[in-house]
Amino acid sequence: MSHPLSSPAREAALAESARRTLAPVDDASAEWWLRLTLLLAFLAASAALWWPVPADAAALRRIKEVAAVQGVRSNQLVGYGLVVGLDGTGDQTTQTPFTTQSLQAMLQQLGITVPPGTSMQLRNVAAVLVTAQLPPFAQPGQTLDINVSSVGNAKSLRGGTLVATPLKGADGQIYALAQGNLIVGGAGASAGGSKVQINHLSAGRIPEGATVERAVPTPLMDGEHVNLGLNAADFATARAVAEAINAAKGEGTASALDGRTVRVKAPPRELRVAFLADIENLPLSLEKPAARIVLNARTGSIVMNESVTLGACAVAHGNLSVTITSTPVVSQPAPLSGGQTVSRERTDISVVQHPGSLIQMAAGTKLNDVVKALSALGATPLDLLAILQAMKTAGALNAEIEVI
Repeated sequence: MSHPLSSPAREAALAESARRTLAPVDDASAEWWLRLTLLLAFLAASAALWWPVPADAAALRRIKEVAAVQGVRSNQLVGYGLVVGLDGTGDQTTQTPFTTQSLQAMLQQLGITVPPGTSMQLRNVAAVLVTAQLPPFAQPGQTLDINVSSVGNAKSLRGGTLVATPLKGADGQIYALAQGNLIVGGAGASAGGSKVQINHLSAGRIPEGATVERAVPTPLMDGEHVNLGLNAADFATARAVAEAINAAKGEGTASALDGRTVRVKAPPRELRVAFLADIENLPLSLEKPAARIVLNARTGSIVMNESVTLGACAVAHGNLSVTITSTPVVSQPAPLSGGQTVSRERTDISVVQHPGSLIQMAAGTKLNDVVKALSALGATPLDLLAILQAMKTAGALNAEIEVI
C-alpha cells in the first residue's frame, strides 16, 4: 500500500509543521533579546549618574584656576566727589560742612565766586567716595565700572549725577576720571513719621562710569623668568604645577621655589604671551586639600570640605533660655489724696534650662557620614559653632577650624 502523500509532498508538509511549531519559540527569543538590549542601553545611559567618579578625575583642574602670574594684578583707585541733582535727599549742610566746602571749591574752579559768609542750604548735593578696580593691562581710553558711596548723611543717592571726579592710586597719581548717572538698587518713601525702604539707598554704581587716563606698567615682559603665584600655599600643588609645565615644555622649564611660587623660564618677548596662554590651560591632577571647616560667627554659616573626618565621641547639648517680660502698670492715687497717676513697668525674668541627652556619635571617614552624625544632634547652626570647637579640643574632629 502506497503512502497517501508522495515524497516531495510529505517533505513540504513536515517543513510547514516544523515552522509552525518553532515560530512561537523564535518570537519569544526575539522579544527577550529586545528587552535585554533596552535594559543595557538604559544602564549605559544612566551610568554617569550612579557610577562613582574616581578621585583623580574629580580633582582635575587647570593651572589658571590655582595660580596666577605674579605682578599681573588689579590696582585699587579712590576719589572724592559730589553727587548733584538729588530730590531733596542730599546732605544736611549744618551737620556736614565739608559738602559746602567741596561745592564752593568746585564752583571756584569753574570761575564762580561765592560771597564770604553765605550760608548755602543744600538739599540736592551729597559728598561721596568713588572706588574702582583698575585691571591689569588697562590702557587709556578704556572704561571702568565704579562704586559710589555717601560719606555724609544723605538719605538717598537715587536719581543723582556724579560730577567729574579724579580717581587716584596709592601713589597719589590720577589714573582715571569718573562721571555719570547713578544706578541705585533700592527705593524708599517716608511721611508722617513712617518710613519704608527696600535695599540700600546711600550707595550706587555707574557701569563704565570712569575712563582710564594712565596705564600701569607690569613686569611681565621683563627678565628671563616668570613667577607663578599659587592662590593658596601648598607644596603638593607647587610640585604638580612644575611637573605639568616640564612635561609640556621640556624638563627644567619650571621649578618650585617654595609652597607658593613656581619659577618658569620664559621665551623671548614676542613669544611670551602665547607661551603663558599654553601654560595656563595645562591640566593638573591635585591631591585632596587639607581638612578645613569655615565658621561664620555673624551668620551662623558652616562650610566643610571633603577631607573632614570625625572620630567616635559622645556629645551632650542643652539649651538655656532667658525670658524677660515687661508689663506696664498704672498706679492710681487714693481719692482726695492729692497724688498723681503714674505709669510704671513690672519686669518678670524667667530662666528655663532644657535637658540635653548624651548622644554617641560614630566615627565617620566620609563627608556624608560627618553630616549625618552632626545632623543627629538636632542643634542649630549657631549651636554647632560651639560643638565643633569643643570636638576639636577633645581631639574627635580631624580638621582645621577657621572663624571668619
